[in-house]
Amino acid sequence: MKPNGQSAVFGRRKEPHTVIIARGNEIRHFTIRPWLAAFIGSALAAIAIGYLLATSYLVLRDDLIGATTARQARMQQGYEDRISALRAQVDRITSRQLLDQQLMETKVSELLARQTQLSQRHGRLGPILERAENEVGDVPAAGDTATKPDEHADATGSLSQAPTYSVASLSAGDTRPFSPWSTRSDPLDSETAADRADKLFVSINASLKAIENQQLTRVATLADNAYRNADAISQALEAAGLPVDAELDKNDVGGPLVQLDSSMIFDSKVKELDEALDALDQVKKEARKLPLTNPAPGRAVTSPFGVRTDPILGTAALHTGMDFRAPIGMPAKVTAAGIVTKAGWNGGYGRMVEVDHGNGFATRYGHLSEIDVTVGQKLAAGDVIGKTGSSGRSTGPHLHYEVRHNGEAVDPLRFLAVGKKVAQYL
Repeated sequence: MKPNGQSAVFGRRKEPHTVIIARGNEIRHFTIRPWLAAFIGSALAAIAIGYLLATSYLVLRDDLIGATTARQARMQQGYEDRISALRAQVDRITSRQLLDQQLMETKVSELLARQTQLSQRHGRLGPILERAENEVGDVPAAGDTATKPDEHADATGSLSQAPTYSVASLSAGDTRPFSPWSTRSDPLDSETAADRADKLFVSINASLKAIENQQLTRVATLADNAYRNADAISQALEAAGLPVDAELDKNDVGGPLVQLDSSMIFDSKVKELDEALDALDQVKKEARKLPLTNPAPGRAVTSPFGVRTDPILGTAALHTGMDFRAPIGMPAKVTAAGIVTKAGWNGGYGRMVEVDHGNGFATRYGHLSEIDVTVGQKLAAGDVIGKTGSSGRSTGPHLHYEVRHNGEAVDPLRFLAVGKKVAQYL
């Protein structure tokens, strides 16, 4: 072996560290092993690190606590803001749904009110339309060639039927249950129940408006036709020189402008139609008092009114009436309503009936073979007064017909011509 503790195989051996402590005459020494030194060093390092960490914690504790508190506060504020935003969105959606519901209820109430109004109008229009049909009928107004009978029937039928709408129909086509979470901005459904209800409301409202306008138009048309028919009768009577007691002039008008709503317009139109029907009825009554019908329809006139050669003497003479060819025994009918003032033999008239029609007008029916009425009897137009014949101063069977005004004979042809013109209105 080599000296100084060296080995030929492993080289020089490391000696352990020795600590020598000398104190007076005492000498102590310690041998420190490597592992022990490492342990002691690790312990000292751990203590130092622990000390540093404890010191840092004590120094920085307030800052760390403040930062942690601030972070938690920010997180809490963020959550509260998010919750507030969601709550506001829910409130907004709920408010929109409630607003839609209120709007729908309001619109339903409006539609029901309009339907009730149209039903009430239907109740008012029923009697006046029936009266208008009786007075005006299907006869087109004078000068109005564009009106067709089928148009009159269709319009009248539409006016006599009040529309009916059900509130349940407002939800037709939407089978989804009501949800407060459904909004108009829902990307899955661009058309919501409220949108469909709006479209249905608009459609129903337009339909009700069209029916209302149709009612007003038809009422105005009937009023115009009534006035035109009354004018036509009056003009025909005036052109023939016959009196008519009716004031129909609507040209001289005036007054302040007062705007009307729909209900007032309807009332005004109905009132106008009622006044027009009253005027037409008055004119018809006046016209029916006049002897305007033919006493022997379909029979030829053998001798007109005026100067002629007397059939018996052969000299010129005034013929105060019209002679209609008629066989013996044909019914003779009165040409207007009146009261019998004469019924019996009357000289050259033979058997004669005279009827007073009022306003100074009277008619005579001569050469009858039979008289079927008595003096004072009231007659309606078309009633049979007797049978034709050839009694009195006559050369053959016929009907002698006279029209007298205030006792003077007038040409019956003038009355018959007017009657032919106004027959369609009477």
